[in-house]
Amino acid sequence: MFEYSARPDLLNGRVILVTGAGRGIGAAAAKAYAAHGATVLLLGKTEANLTQVYDEIEAAGHPQPAVIPFNLETALPHQYDELAAMIESEFGHLDGLLHNASIIGPRTPLEQLSGENFMRVMHVNVNAMFMLTSTLLPLLKLSQDASVVFTSSSVGRKGRAYWGAYGVSKFATEGLMQTLADEVDTVAAVRANSINPGATRTSMRAQAYPGENPLNNPTPEAIMPVYLYLMGPDSTGVNGQAFNAQ
Repeated sequence: MFEYSARPDLLNGRVILVTGAGRGIGAAAAKAYAAHGATVLLLGKTEANLTQVYDEIEAAGHPQPAVIPFNLETALPHQYDELAAMIESEFGHLDGLLHNASIIGPRTPLEQLSGENFMRVMHVNVNAMFMLTSTLLPLLKLSQDASVVFTSSSVGRKGRAYWGAYGVSKFATEGLMQTLADEVDTVAAVRANSINPGATRTSMRAQAYPGENPLNNPTPEAIMPVYLYLMGPDSTGVNGQAFNAQ
């Protein structure tokens, strides 16, 4: 496990947007960021899940979060612009962006993977992530210390059979992270890095490995040290790096 102990006020005063914040790793990260002082913007497609996370953060006495229902699969370009305008109006800037939302798609040989399924996975995991990044980058540049964290995978660092569109999308994720990191290096107070969560007790992991005992994997809460490290000031200057959560 990545070793890091975050001080309680690590993220005080920071505004951080988390995609896929309604469950799994996204929900755990949102709650961890809030517990360390951040105002968290909870973005996801299922409002009921986001509201539950909102209620848990509020009940714990952390800074009031915001719920942003937003479907990355169907959103049109003008909706990203409207999202950015809303965030600027309400919060003025962004200090952090965690790209967590993604879909796995069919695990099948490429020969048997339909174009429709391939394009759907690539749209959610890559195109939407690009749209969010490019649209929100001006707000991140208004921060004195901003961090963009991309969620990668071991199959996005070395190709593996039958991981199809998901694996390809995670290679693209690493490429987008590296490109952004190089573009902002020394010219903006923004850094970009990626995290491979590893085997974690989530519904996506269960979908990928239905025969696996989920209790053998750590919970999303257990892998939060690297998520806190990269989103806080202790990682200032760390840019373009690929991290493993465990």
